Amino acid sequence: MNPARHRRRGWRSHVLGLLASGIWLLASGCTTQPATSHRTVLPESAAAVTIPAEIVGGQFFVVTRWDGLGPWRFLVDTGSTVTLVSPEFAHAYAGDEPAADMAVVRVRSADGGSTLLPGVRVRSLALGAARFENVTALVYDFDELSAHYGRKIDGIVGYPLFRDTVLTLDYPHALLELVPAATAPALPGRVLPLLGDWSRPVVAAQLGDRPLAVLLDTGSSGALRLNPGIFPPRLTAPVRPGATVATLTGDRQQEIGRLADDFVLGGRTFTRPVVELTDQPAAVGSEVLRHFRITLDAERGLASLMRDGDDPLGGDPLHSTGISFRRFPAYWRVVSVIPGSPADDAGLEPGDLVTRINGERVEKWGLDRYEALVRAAPAVDFTLLNGRTETTERIPTFPLVP
Repeated sequence: MNPARHRRRGWRSHVLGLLASGIWLLASGCTTQPATSHRTVLPESAAAVTIPAEIVGGQFFVVTRWDGLGPWRFLVDTGSTVTLVSPEFAHAYAGDEPAADMAVVRVRSADGGSTLLPGVRVRSLALGAARFENVTALVYDFDELSAHYGRKIDGIVGYPLFRDTVLTLDYPHALLELVPAATAPALPGRVLPLLGDWSRPVVAAQLGDRPLAVLLDTGSSGALRLNPGIFPPRLTAPVRPGATVATLTGDRQQEIGRLADDFVLGGRTFTRPVVELTDQPAAVGSEVLRHFRITLDAERGLASLMRDGDDPLGGDPLHSTGISFRRFPAYWRVVSVIPGSPADDAGLEPGDLVTRINGERVEKWGLDRYEALVRAAPAVDFTLLNGRTETTERIPTFPLVP
């Protein structure tokens, strides 16, 4: 570390990225179901509505516009029982009066915390040619999530919005498909029953020789999440701190490790995947789901997962520089440094500002490009800003989880 560079301490950590998963309503400390009075309108002339998707950082986004407004970008989050919209979207499509059934609602996020969000009644929300009318939603500011993904985000679409449709999220082909539930054909591929109530898609899986019920959570970017108090995992090594992630109600640092057992979902095997240990129910995120075409039929209580090829997946080392960032257009701010990592050895600290990566301005580095670099490169050059002076530190990558 350049000794001339000013060392800053005491910065409050902000966010790496939103862990959108696990957003649900709370009332008197108990989980409740969201309002379901919305109306779904699909075109009569089409057997299905197909919408191109953006897969960014493993997350499933759709971009849409209607009534001469937009474009609007929504993250499709099957782990959420609520739909959230930005203040700008609410101003355009919600009335001034709060939703009578959810005027102000306490929601709980994946870090276990809770917060109050105002409820609104959205007159219309369209995804391609599919229109959802009279939708109850909560208002949330997506500025930090937009900065992280490098594109404006206007909402998170929760799973209950699709109650009257058969929903398909085709990760390999980046497509979202909606079919009327009343006329949908039989599901293709390996069909699994949905477990529990209709509000969240939970299916049976297998971890080693033990059965496991998991939530199919497209709002989470990880592989597998387990609650060790409910399902103690067998690990190849002790867990260690991972990246700092953001939730709806605050930041938290991941605790991650590698499972000693194979994970089987939809008849497909994932060899000793990386696991995050939390106090939340078991779930699989986009690191697993991105290999599938997932179809969810809430009305019939069924799910199917299709994947080309039978070769096992997973087991690769998880590489890192040991740094988590809060991304801004002109710079990335370090929010946490993993103890004992090369970045920690080099003296990087929360609050340090990065302006260039491998000599290129950070605005040229999208999330997927940066993650690909960390996976493949032996080291990354970070240009750090101190006042008006820039210095460059070469930080080796390392197997955070071998």
